[in-house]
Amino acid sequence: MLIDFFFSLRNAKLPVSVNEYLTLVGALKKQVIAPSIDEFYYLARLTLVKDEKHYDKFDQAFGLYFKGASSLLEAGLDPSQVPVDWLKKRLERDLSPEEKAEIEAMGGIDALLDRLKQLLDEQKERHEGGNKWIGTGGTSPFGHGGFNPEGIKIGGGDAGGSRNAVKVWNARAYKDYDDDVELGTRNIKVALRRLRRFARKGAAEELDLDDTIRSTAANAGWLDIKMVPERHNTIKVLMLLDVGGSMDDHIKRTEELFSAAKSEFKHLEFYYFHNCVYDYLWKQNRRRHAERFPTWDVLHKYSSEYKLIFVGDATMGPYEVLQPGGSVEYTNEEAGATWLTRLTDRFPHYAWLNPEPERLWEYRQSVALIRQLMSNRMFPLTLNGLEGAMRLLSK
Repeated sequence: MLIDFFFSLRNAKLPVSVNEYLTLVGALKKQVIAPSIDEFYYLARLTLVKDEKHYDKFDQAFGLYFKGASSLLEAGLDPSQVPVDWLKKRLERDLSPEEKAEIEAMGGIDALLDRLKQLLDEQKERHEGGNKWIGTGGTSPFGHGGFNPEGIKIGGGDAGGSRNAVKVWNARAYKDYDDDVELGTRNIKVALRRLRRFARKGAAEELDLDDTIRSTAANAGWLDIKMVPERHNTIKVLMLLDVGGSMDDHIKRTEELFSAAKSEFKHLEFYYFHNCVYDYLWKQNRRRHAERFPTWDVLHKYSSEYKLIFVGDATMGPYEVLQPGGSVEYTNEEAGATWLTRLTDRFPHYAWLNPEPERLWEYRQSVALIRQLMSNRMFPLTLNGLEGAMRLLSK
C-alpha cells in the first residue's frame, strides 16, 4: 500500500525520493505515531516534502490516493485491512457531545464499526440505493450520497447527499497556500536559502565518501580514505533596515526577517536608517546619535560582491527622497536619492523588501520614487516576494 502511495506522489510530480520513502517506512516500523490517518498525513508530509511550496500539491495527491484507498470494495482490499482504530479515534474526536449522545442511543460507535465490518464481509458487489448495503444513495449508515444520522462516508465525490456523514474520508481539511501571506521565521529561512552558495575552504576535516569509494576501488579494495574541507556558505549580505515612524507597524515581520537572515548567512552586515538613507547609518538605535557610521565608509568598507538588501516601507514625504535637507531629523547636505544611487552603483546585486501590503503601494508617491531608483527591484515581504528577491540576487 505504501509503495502505491509513493508512486502516486511521484505521478503527481512531487519530488519525493526513495531515501525519504524509506525514512517514512522506518518511522512507521518504530510506531512513532498513533493509528490515525491525520497523524500519518503529518508524518508523511514531514518525511516526504522538502519545500513548503509543495504542500498544496501533496494535500491534493494525498486526498486523491486515500479517496481511492477508502473505497474498499473497488480497491479490492481484504476486510481485515479496514483501519477500524483510525475510524474510531477520528469519530471520537470529531463528534460533538450531542452527536455522541445520539450515536450512543443507537448502540454506540463500536456497534457502528462492527456493522461496517460485517457488511464488508458480506457484500461482494457495488450497490446503489436501499437501506442496508454499502453504496451510493439510500439510507444505509455507510456509503456516499445518502442520508443517515450516524453515517460513515466511503469514497465518492463531494457533491450530492445531505453531508451528514460522520467521517468524510476524501475531504481536504487543508487550504491552498497564499503567496501574499505574511511570513514567519521558518518560512523566511527557507526562502533565504535560495541565496546560499557553498564552497569548501580550510582544513580537510570532512569525509569525501564518493572519492573514498573511487579510490578504494582503484586500490584493489584496500581502504583509501579521502578528506575534503567542510562546506561553508560564502554569500555575503549587507542589510540596511528602516526603523521608527511608520515602520513601527511592521516590527514583528522585520524582526523575523532579521532573525532568519542572521541564522542563514555567516557573512551578514547590517545598519539602520530612518525613512531614507543619507550621509550616516548606525548599528544601535539607543546610540544612534552618539555612534554613527558615515555612509561613505560603508560604501568603501564592503566589496561589490556583497548582496545589498534594503528593508523598509518606503513611506515618507517625497521631499525626503529628492531634496537636500529633506530629512525630518537633521539637515542633510545631499538628497536621499543621491545616496541610494551611490549604494546601488557600488553593489550591483540589490533589492528592496517592503513590508507594506503591495496593494497600497500605488497610493504612496514615495514608494514610486524609491521603486524607480531601485530599477523596480522592490518586492513585498511575502513568501512569493521574498523568493523573487532571492532569485534576483542569486543571478
